Amino acid sequence: MTGPALTSAPSVDDVVAIVRQHAGVSGKGAIAQVSAFFDTSDPLHGPGDDGAVVELDGARVIACGEAIAPGFVRQDPYGAGVASVLANVNDVAAMGGIPKAIVNTVVGRDADLTEVLRGMSDAAKMYDVPIVGGHLTRADADTSLSAFALGQVRSPLSMAHVRPGQAVLFVACLNGTMRPDFPFFTSITEQSATLARDVRLLAQVAEDGLVFAAKDVSMAGALGSLAMLLEFTRYGTTVDLARMPIPADTDPLRWLIAFPTYAFWLTTPADRAADCAAVFERHGLACVEVGRVTEESQLIVKNGDSTAVLMDLATETITGLWA
Repeated sequence: MTGPALTSAPSVDDVVAIVRQHAGVSGKGAIAQVSAFFDTSDPLHGPGDDGAVVELDGARVIACGEAIAPGFVRQDPYGAGVASVLANVNDVAAMGGIPKAIVNTVVGRDADLTEVLRGMSDAAKMYDVPIVGGHLTRADADTSLSAFALGQVRSPLSMAHVRPGQAVLFVACLNGTMRPDFPFFTSITEQSATLARDVRLLAQVAEDGLVFAAKDVSMAGALGSLAMLLEFTRYGTTVDLARMPIPADTDPLRWLIAFPTYAFWLTTPADRAADCAAVFERHGLACVEVGRVTEESQLIVKNGDSTAVLMDLATETITGLWA
């Protein structure tokens, strides 16, 4: 299932402008301060990837965490509860892992706490991952929410594994709707019966040797998240926008900066890209090769004969962790 592509894509200059101005991209620069306090030389076991692999006497687990934007918690506490589980499960999946447990920290008013916990409970059932505990405090203040995940992994995926010549695949669920208030493309309703299976497909392709690296599409949007995947190695790629899957009746520019319920970037062995895509397509998910990793450091967007440099990772950064 490839789904409709960006056949009527906006100009490449418009794409570059909206992605670079997107707060989900420009705001990532704050992460740079982490490098002053923690070792960032190994993204697989430390800051950089979607989670960190922890070695435990021969076993490997993934630890990760997410804080939900206060404005989203305030406006939609139930949706924020769902998102706190979703974001963590996607992070575990992007590392090639299977989610095993969620814990949370919630501070706020009773009414919000109830809705947050209800959202987390519903999401935990959809993703088949238990919420095993956390911290809850009543407070007469805006509600804050963070959640953390533990996952199991046998064949970890990492941005450190990106190499020239690898195929760049985009996989997503295209059945859903764009929220009008936040740049979120939600497929929770449409995908609720299959989410647990779908997020575990990444562990399957990792263990089968079909994927080297992955990154979930989150607040930075599709192209910003791809830049984050390439940032550590500083390799580049050219994304063919005409091949990018897009949900029907969706503004292409809004889609390119959206946080979808289910969307990931993958780099795969070039000769096995079709095998990898078939795993997702068999389950009704779009999975398309849109480029190849190159020696050059530029992330380029292409549409027909038009091209534009979105970012040159030799001189620019997203997170600043390796500046």
